[in-house]
Amino acid sequence: MKEKVLNFLYEKKEVSKKDIVSELGIDEKEFDKIIEKLKNYLKIHKDKYKLKNSHNLLLPSLIKSKLKTNYIGRNIYYFDIVDSTNLTAKKLAEKGEEEGTIVLAQVQTRGRGRENKEWISPKGGIWTSIILKPDIPAVNAPQITLMTAVAVAKTLKKLFKNLDVGIKWPNDVLIGNKKVCGILTESYSRNESLEYVIVGVGIDINVDINSFPIELQEGATSIKEELGKEVPLVDVLCEFLYEFEKVYEKFKAGKFQEILKEWRALSKTIGSYVEIRKKFGKRIRGEAVGVTKDGALILELDDGRLKKIFSGACIHLS
Repeated sequence: MKEKVLNFLYEKKEVSKKDIVSELGIDEKEFDKIIEKLKNYLKIHKDKYKLKNSHNLLLPSLIKSKLKTNYIGRNIYYFDIVDSTNLTAKKLAEKGEEEGTIVLAQVQTRGRGRENKEWISPKGGIWTSIILKPDIPAVNAPQITLMTAVAVAKTLKKLFKNLDVGIKWPNDVLIGNKKVCGILTESYSRNESLEYVIVGVGIDINVDINSFPIELQEGATSIKEELGKEVPLVDVLCEFLYEFEKVYEKFKAGKFQEILKEWRALSKTIGSYVEIRKKFGKRIRGEAVGVTKDGALILELDDGRLKKIFSGACIHLS
């Protein structure tokens, strides 16, 4: 019933106690108990009820009412606070949770990026992980990162047409030259057979960038920062899940080359002079001239040689 009240308020924006009681068919005593539990969500003036910051409301029932997918996101595990959506999704996948299930959180306390770097995950962002079980060779699992970046970029370009959205190899989505989304894909195999893949996606939507550590602020942005206003998280999430399912179906049908063509068209890395930072301090510089059919970055080094890069942090130098 709590979610019904919140959903009702989300649709109506502001209503009276009398309207809620009448519409939802609950008595006033039950209503008062529900309101006590929801008071942190509400602005209350006499008998008028309005949601606080409804743009950041993410409720499974609200999401499902707006979803256009067939199976991605139809099963939702929602948390106000969780350590990591990827870790939670992994535990669920190990127990046999079905493909398309998502884990969603308002806040992550131990969000992770590539190479176990901390991913700042305050309220106002979309922090979600998707359980996938594709019938593909384990060696092809990294292609899912590029596929996901295409889905995120297409979502943002569709919803916010004036923003300069692009992709930085291998797992970031940018607005201009600033990061707005990171992707962490983790695959798990047994006896060389791919069991499942967890796709973690973090999108800075209504996040205040000034709340980030100072060293991260210069290279990060959010939709709120770019537009100067907040947007409904639920609308962005549902559109992303829809785009993700479409591109994932194409991927499962063996059409990764079509997806890669889209990735190349959205890429901000190809044509840039970049530095690849590898483990143990190794650095490689060159012009990014393309991406292989497997998703490896092709660099033209300063001496003219071509080199394939399969992993590493990519820094745009020009």
